Amino acid sequence: MSDLAPRTSGAAPVPSDGDNRYKAVQAKLDKLGKAMDDATLELESLRRSMQANATRTEGVARDIAGADLDAVFVELTNNVSVALGGAAIQVRKLAATAQEAADLTHETRRTHSKLYGALDDIRSNRRVKTPKPGFFNR
Repeated sequence: MSDLAPRTSGAAPVPSDGDNRYKAVQAKLDKLGKAMDDATLELESLRRSMQANATRTEGVARDIAGADLDAVFVELTNNVSVALGGAAIQVRKLAATAQEAADLTHETRRTHSKLYGALDDIRSNRRVKTPKPGFFNR
């Protein structure tokens, strides 16, 4: 039996909005990275469960064959085992992709911090108003 349950919220873990301030972007990247890390863990748990079920189902197929039941039941049970094993492989690939996305998100957050962190510190600690981006490009 699986412990996984559907999420009650259909919203994305990081809502898209027009707030592109440094701290807001950092917070969104952090939240997205954590959500992807969580997804990776949940997918790995799902994969292990599916693989265990595939192994158990394979054993059930052997038991059915040993009990001299009709061969159609052995074949159907083996098909379920193979399908679960194949699904577990695909979940492993999905978990790897989720982990890659999480790693890239964390790397993006660090890069964003390196590029814009000092500028944000300067702009945040000024008493005078800062010109809008692109003002000096005229």
